[in-house]
Amino acid sequence: QVQLVESGGGLVQAGGSLRLSCAASVRTFSSYNMGWFRQAPGKEREFVGTISSSGGSTRYADSVKGRFTISRDNAKNTVYLQMNSLKPEDTAVYYCSARRVGFSEYVFWGRGTQVTVSS
Repeated sequence: QVQLVESGGGLVQAGGSLRLSCAASVRTFSSYNMGWFRQAPGKEREFVGTISSSGGSTRYADSVKGRFTISRDNAKNTVYLQMNSLKPEDTAVYYCSARRVGFSEYVFWGRGTQVTVSS
């Protein structure tokens, strides 16, 4: 079982930055690929980005590429989402999720943290 807790959300003006953190309670954090997703009001949850178990590989949605950066610290069981040049359309609840290496689905989810970007 993997427990995930996001933090770092808040209210920021357009053009600003925020860094989200996701702390994982699991012994084998380095065995999990980690993903960030978001869900805006009235919309379906969408993929933001993912990072491999070692941190050596990342992939991003086109909508955030060049503005968002995912990193992880396996010694601290934590994954980060650095968000720069924020836009009002980035407003959403942001969730982190874990997918065990060798498996295709994200099974474990945090409760999310709200990010609101004002224009």
